[in-house]
Amino acid sequence: MNHATPLSIVWLRRDLRLEDNAALYHALKAGRPVLVLFIFDTEILSKLEDKADPRVEFIHRELLRLNKELQAYGSGLLVKVGSPAQAWKEVLSEFAVDTVFTNHDYEPYAIARDEKVNKLLKIKEVRFHTYKDQVIFEKREVVKDDGTPYTVFTPYSKKWRAKLNDFYKKSYPTLKYAEHFVKTEAMEIPSMESIGFTITEIEFPERMVKADIIKKYAEQRDFPALNGTSKLGIHLRFGTLSVRKLLSYALERNETYVNELIWRDFYHQILANFPHVAEGAFRKEYDQIEWDNDEAKFKLWCEGQTGFPLVDAGMRELNAKGFMHNRVRMVVASFLTKQLLIDWRWGEAYFAAKLLDFDLAANNGGWQWAAGCGTDAAPYFRVFNPLLQQEKFDPQMLYIKTWVPEFGTADYPEPIIDQKTAKDKVMLAYGKALKR
Repeated sequence: MNHATPLSIVWLRRDLRLEDNAALYHALKAGRPVLVLFIFDTEILSKLEDKADPRVEFIHRELLRLNKELQAYGSGLLVKVGSPAQAWKEVLSEFAVDTVFTNHDYEPYAIARDEKVNKLLKIKEVRFHTYKDQVIFEKREVVKDDGTPYTVFTPYSKKWRAKLNDFYKKSYPTLKYAEHFVKTEAMEIPSMESIGFTITEIEFPERMVKADIIKKYAEQRDFPALNGTSKLGIHLRFGTLSVRKLLSYALERNETYVNELIWRDFYHQILANFPHVAEGAFRKEYDQIEWDNDEAKFKLWCEGQTGFPLVDAGMRELNAKGFMHNRVRMVVASFLTKQLLIDWRWGEAYFAAKLLDFDLAANNGGWQWAAGCGTDAAPYFRVFNPLLQQEKFDPQMLYIKTWVPEFGTADYPEPIIDQKTAKDKVMLAYGKALKR
């Protein structure tokens, strides 16, 4: 590779794939030589307390795959380690960069990062182009008739479906222009050890859409003992799978699954249009709640030692696998906020640290829904009873027995709260806050 040759750079972030990638498509189609870049952002990595974080391992594994795929085209993946600003200074000193292509990211940190990088590129007279890629509809593409964003899911979903056509589902034929990848010798990907992280023993879900699961999704999705969910969250989160391809697949097989993809878009547009949700309640009056925030009870919740078997099973699954069934996520979130009276942000942060598929928009939306303070929120007086949820969705206790084998023995703890007393206390706290 001649470092003096003007080239375009595609900066991968939440889009770790070559196929059907908006930014990569536009870069390759433009005809200039294209170099693909990934930055291990130390401003993010330095905040991860667990240096055996499986998400870093997942990213690393996918970068190795991408590098191998690029090598088949006589190219390679450039990987930098550092703050985005420092990494870009290095790249600009090493290559004659003409244009940078990347895909939109809607999280507050990402927006600030991109603004900073764009200013740096402008100084060097490098163009910066970004594209929609990780969602079907973004920000203000699906709005009310008066142009304001939706805050209730059902009308949003109806407008979303009405607006959907082949244009929005169409995949980008990225590799049609693969001859424009920069020709280079094989590039070396930094090791996990070199970036300060270690390998874990967690198994990652396959990057594969399984027809039988999608077809039976509506009937099986609420039963945690069944293999009834796609487990593709991590692949959507890091963009190793195209949301357009997944949507097209689901539209032919299961409307309930399509609805889940609409929820995903809904929460992303909420974060983009109402960024205050990243720090506080969507309904700001809920910020007045006086939480108990009992640290001892929170610790028992985290460890799956509450004496409520469905809650404990879910938390133990999360701790062991970085995954929790969605029905159980709602149960444990409702239990933390509406029975232990612990701030939903504590639970949100714990999930953020543990979930393989952690996504700020979806995680925040789910927690605010459970706590009653978000859009389309469960009313504050609606509380998921973990015992009734267990009877309904794990009647034979197959899920519970998998994760709480000591249930029914003297080794299993007594319930840490009396549900009736706890609910009364929560209702009083919520009611007091909402009357202010």
